[in-house]
Parts: sequence; structure tokens; C-alpha cells
Amino acid sequence: MGSMFRSEEVALVQLFLPTAAAYTCVSQLGELGLVEFRDLNASVSAFQRRFVVDVRRCEELEKTFTFLQEEVRRAGLTLPLPEVGLLAPPPRDLLRIQEETDRLAQELRDVRGNQQALRAQWHQLQLHAAVLGQGHSPPVAATHTDGPSERTPLLQAPGEPHQDLRVNFVAGAVEPQKAAALERLLWRACRGFLIASFRETEQQLEDPVTGEPATWMTFLISYWGGQIGQKIRKITDCFHCHVFPFAEEEAARHAALQQLQQQSQELQEVLGETERFLSQVLGRVRRLLPSWQVQIRKMKAVYLALNQCSMSSTHKCLIAEAWCATRDLPALQQALQDSSSEAGVSAVVHCIPCRDMPPTLIRTNRFTASFQGIVDAYGVGRYQEVNPAPYTIITFPFLFAVMFGDVGHGLLMFLFALAMVLAENQPAVKSAQNEIWRTFFGGRYLLLLMGLFSIYTGFIYNECFSRATAIFPSGWSVAAMANQSGWSDAFLAQHQLLALDPNVTGVFLGPYPFGIDPVWSLAINHLSFLNSFKMKMSVILGVTHMTFGVVLGVFNHVHFGQWHRLLLETLPELVFLLGLFGYLVFLVVYKWLCLTAASAATAPSILIHFINMFLFSRSPTNRQLFQGQEVVQSTLVVLALAMVPVLLLGTPLFLRRKHQRHQSRRRRLLDEDKAGLLSQPDVSVASQNSDEEKAGCLGDQEEEEFVLSEVFMHQAIHTIEFCLGCISNTASYLRLWALSLAHAQLSEVLWAMVMRVGLGLGGEMGVEAVVLVPVFAAFAVMTVAILLVMEGLSAFLHALRLHWVEFQNKFYSGSGYKLSPFTFAVEDE
Repeated sequence: MGSMFRSEEVALVQLFLPTAAAYTCVSQLGELGLVEFRDLNASVSAFQRRFVVDVRRCEELEKTFTFLQEEVRRAGLTLPLPEVGLLAPPPRDLLRIQEETDRLAQELRDVRGNQQALRAQWHQLQLHAAVLGQGHSPPVAATHTDGPSERTPLLQAPGEPHQDLRVNFVAGAVEPQKAAALERLLWRACRGFLIASFRETEQQLEDPVTGEPATWMTFLISYWGGQIGQKIRKITDCFHCHVFPFAEEEAARHAALQQLQQQSQELQEVLGETERFLSQVLGRVRRLLPSWQVQIRKMKAVYLALNQCSMSSTHKCLIAEAWCATRDLPALQQALQDSSSEAGVSAVVHCIPCRDMPPTLIRTNRFTASFQGIVDAYGVGRYQEVNPAPYTIITFPFLFAVMFGDVGHGLLMFLFALAMVLAENQPAVKSAQNEIWRTFFGGRYLLLLMGLFSIYTGFIYNECFSRATAIFPSGWSVAAMANQSGWSDAFLAQHQLLALDPNVTGVFLGPYPFGIDPVWSLAINHLSFLNSFKMKMSVILGVTHMTFGVVLGVFNHVHFGQWHRLLLETLPELVFLLGLFGYLVFLVVYKWLCLTAASAATAPSILIHFINMFLFSRSPTNRQLFQGQEVVQSTLVVLALAMVPVLLLGTPLFLRRKHQRHQSRRRRLLDEDKAGLLSQPDVSVASQNSDEEKAGCLGDQEEEEFVLSEVFMHQAIHTIEFCLGCISNTASYLRLWALSLAHAQLSEVLWAMVMRVGLGLGGEMGVEAVVLVPVFAAFAVMTVAILLVMEGLSAFLHALRLHWVEFQNKFYSGSGYKLSPFTFAVEDE
């Protein structure tokens, strides 16, 4: 808990790593995750560092790994999870991994290339066979007949130039979406001197590139003349058509088709062998790649860490600086000794002073991580600053529950979070990639406490899905009121609303044991009663929460040795806050405890008293709560106003006085040093140089120049922010009342408009039961969607604002930065 109260003590250490064992030492530190390295080569370009060549080799390997991983995914396979506990490989293994990776990548490229070539060749055979077997036949005009036909002229013109021309054929396949355009262009370009036949393939053929089945259009074009043939071939080339030889005789085409089928079978056998060899290569890749990826990522991280180290003047060791938790220094020393034992020279660790603010280290676990995340979202705390997370574990769920209080809704949220907590170790739950689910799963313990506190406040409000429950007997007796008030039948007929008078003997038997009495759910002034109760409760919780924040600032002042801030800041803040709004809380509690039902009619108004307190006046119609109330109120206002100049001027004047004393003491020391030098004229040059070095060191350690205007401006902003914030922040806590009222009214409306309507439907028992099924389904869906999700998110955001703005700004600056240790934990994931 000490680590949660404030950040752990962190030291700046200097590591002297032998060159031969530097890689092993840094690798071991990455496994442990103890230190955060500082970059000692910030002025050196990334391309000029010592291990840039090794980093590039690792990056080249990662590119090859990406290619292999894509090939595995292309084959429809998945990579198995890597082994647990893999260490960064020695530098000598990098060459072996690179050679094996390049060989596997080259084999995959060759096999993939052969497979693509074989598939393309097999696809060509399939298309050729489809063209030959599609049933295209030469046109009648191309056949040689012995007898004359109707189209044969009776007389041949002597010396006709076209009488020796033969009919030629162009056959092939084209994609279906190009067939119409191809046919139209052929007809227009050749002016009709051709006969074209287009048919769709009966079976779909597998595409050699995508592997998806596709339909093709086969065509057979008959033409006369060489020039027409050249045009046809150019047009088919432009449309990327597959053109195949086409024999005129039927027997020749049949023989060619049989030969194509035989070649296709042989090619399928070769393709099967290729795919079996490819599966073997992919099997080796799946077996070796996961471990190689983890090892190379770790090796690259080690070299990047080594690039942040500087080389000693003797080139025998590397010098590194790192932040490390003080409690981890023995483990760090032991790890470096074990890692450098083989080199013959052990690594050395020692702490060095530093003026920079150390990073913040707060260790968390599954339970505290979500609450610490809420605080860190506002800002990471300064080093050794009080951490609000331990108190947020209680205050955040409680303030949420004040706005979300309902037993039924809280129980649903609690069960949902409990299910996530019980299933948190299941791999399927932890590896889910849905962003919304990961958000809920990360805050499962926060949701668990929010649901639990909502059940508690729901019992206080006596609300379960907006319905009151009579767990204990009511403290009000209607029978006693009826017996002693003489309620006759005529009186009851004339008065639809009846009032219970607590002053009548036996009517009010005492307060309800826990929470709100269920009889209030039947009263027409139920809302007015709850408004008054929740509004005063919000003010009490708000003032208590803010006061607790101011008190936590005391621990910061004491820890950092700023004792003057206890008297000049914390004390005036407490007097101002408690003198005004603490007094308001006192009035509320005093009125609750001291006034009875008999004096309720003449009870004074707290609001009027609080207004008169600032006006230094009194109202004759509003009697005092206690003797001497006006004197007490005037004294508190004067004290609160007197604290403003103390808060505004106290710290700047104190720091100015402290700086003046420091300057006078420094001048006196310099005068004494000068007098000593004049009295010893034979001082050596080495002594003078030593004194100059000491003076330089003192100059480096001197505090920053004190500027009164900057200090005063900062303090003026703080004073204005606090004084005005006390008013606005107290009013801001009234959102507890507003959100609680809104949640209760939404729940009431949902019950009245859905469930009450369903329960009020008349009819037989069986029919009513059937009708209630969809009614309850609608009620359940709207309850989850509106009251749990929307209202829950609204209450969560308002509770978040109350912690960030109203609570944490009283003591928490959030201007630090996290300790990010060098670790391989992310690489293992």
C-alpha cells in the first residue's frame, strides 16, 4: 500500500557494461524489466550510432518475416503461438537465422512461381479444351461440296480474283464482359467479311491468380483474306483474348482434344506434387517463424537500447544511464553479475546524483490498474506526489452509485462484472479483439465495485427497478391516524388525499431501520421529500470530498519539506472552505438532529440564513437555529475573507524573504573566500583550478533565479481558482442530486409505460401470461439500453469530472511522467 500511496523511490544509476557482455546484460535487463534507459547519444543521428548495422539487419529480417507470414495467411493457415520464455538469441545466431530465413523465402518464391506457372498452363489447356469441345463447327460456306447450291453462281466470271481464296479460322476465349464489345468491334472493323460465333463455357474454370471460379466466352471466327486475319488477330490481342489453333477437320479436332485432356491430367499430377512440396515448406515456416519473430524483436530492442549507451574512452566498456526503483537495485546488481560472469569482468552499477525530476513508478495489479488508469488519464503524478488512486477505489464507485442508486440496476451491473472477473483467465476472453469488449474487460473490477455500491445506495433510496420494498415494518401507522382523527365515510368521500400527521400519538413510530421508509413511495410529495434529502446529501458529500482533498495536500507539503505552505496555504484554505461551506453542512446536520416534528411548521430556512450570513443581516420571519447564531456567522465570514490576503501574499513574501537571506549568505561566503585568497598569495595553480571547479559545481547546483512577479502571478491564480472554486465546486456536486433524480424518474417512467401497462391488461391468466412475454422483453431491452448503458455512462462521466476537477485539483498536479522500463513483455505478447 505504500507504493500506492505515493510513487516509489527511483534512483538514477550508471552502468558500466563490458563490451563482450553488453549484449547479454541488456538482454537480461529486458527480461526483468527493471530499468528505463536514458539516451546518452541524443545529439547523434540514428544512422551514426554504433549498432545501426545490426538494427538494419533485424529490420531486413522482419521484412522477410512479413513476407513469410503473408504466404502462410495466403494458404489459409494461421501461425501458432510462440513458445513461452524465449530469450534473445546470441549475436552469432543472427547469421544462421538470416540464412535459414532467406532459404525458406527463396524456396517459397520458387515454389509459388512454379505453382503459378503450372496453374496458368493448366488454365490454358482447360480453355483450349473448352474451345474445341464447345461444339463450334465451320460455317456452311467453308465446306467443299461437289454439287451446286442455291448460292453458287451459274456462270463464273473468267479470271475472277477471289475464286482461289480459302476460309480461315480464329478460335479462342475472352472474358464475358468483353465479349459484346469484341463482337461489335470485329464486325465494324472487318465490314462483315467474317462469321463469328460466341458461346459461354458450360463449366466455370478456376482463375490461376485469384483461385476463384469464373465463366469464359469461347468464340470461333471464320474469315476470308489475309488482311482481314491480321485485323482480327490485332483486335483479339487488344482484348487480351486467349487464341488457340483450330483444325478444320472434325477428326483432327477430336484428336487434339484427347491430347489436351492427357496433358491436363499429367499437369494436374505435377501441380499436386508442387502443392505438396509447398505445404511442406509452409509447415517448416509455421514451425520456425513464431519463435524467430519473438527472438528478432528482442534482439532489435537490445540493439536499440545499446545505441543509447556511450562508449568509454578506452573502448573496453559501454556506459549507460538508467532509472531504476531503489528496491530493485539488488536484483539489478545480481542480474548484471550473472550476465557478465562469462566475460571475466563483471558489470558495475552505482547511483549518481541528478537534478532532473525522476519518473513516477506506481506498481498496480489486476484490481488497482483500472483505478490508477482513471487518475493517469488526468495526468501522471509528479515524483513522490500523493497518489489519489487508493482513495478513488472507494470514492469513485460511491459517487457513481449516488447517481445510479437502484438495487435492480446495480445487481445487473454487478453480475455482468462478476462474470468477466470469473472468466478473466480464459484465453478466448483475454484474446478478444473487439474494442468495446476490451474496454469493459479492462475495467471489470471498477464495474464490480460500481454495481456493488449501486446496490447499497439502492437500498438507501429503497428503489429496485423504481419499486419500493418493505423489508422492515414501516414507521408510519395509518390505523392510528384513522382512529384518532375521526375519518368518517363522509370525510373519506370528500377528501381523496389523506395526510399523516406525525404529531398525532401513534402515527409516527420511529425512523425506518435502513434507508427510506417505503410509505413515501405512496405519497404525492414523495418527489419533494427526496429532492430535499438528495440535495442536502450532495452538499454534505461535496464539502467532505473537497476537504479531504485539501487535507491530502498536507502530506505533499510535509514530504517535500514545504513547511511554510502548511501555515500559508493549507490552513487558510481549510478556514475558508470550512468557515463557509462547512458551516452550511453544520446547519443541515443541526436542523436534522435538533428540530422535531412538533416544530416543523416553524422551522427556519437554512438557505435564508446562509444568504443573510454574507449580507450581515437577519430576517425577522426566519428564527435562529441556536443562540448567538448571528455572531458566529459574522465571525466566520470575516475569518474567511481575512484568509484571502494571507493565501494571496503569504507564500510570495515568504519565498522572497528566504531568497534574500540566501543571497546575503552567499555574498558573505564569497567575501570570505576572497579574503582567504588575498591572505595566501602563494597558492598553487592546481589549487586555483580546484577552487574554480568547486565554484562551478556550486553554480550548477544553485537554485533557479527567483522572480517575484512570476511567483506572485502563480499564487494569485491559485488563490482565485481556489476561492471561486469552492463556490462553483460545491454547486457542481449538486449533479449528484440531479443525476440521481433523473435516473429515478426515468426508471419510474419506464415501469409505468411498459410493465404497468402489461400487468394491467385484463383477461384470462393464460392470455395475460402470453402477453407479458413481449412486454417484459421490451422492458428488459430498454432497461439495459437506456438505464444501464446510457445512464450508466452519464453517471460515470459525471463521477469522473468530480474526481478530476473538484477533488484532485486540491492537491494533485499531475505534471509528471511514467517510468517506462525496458522490457520484453510486449514482445512476448
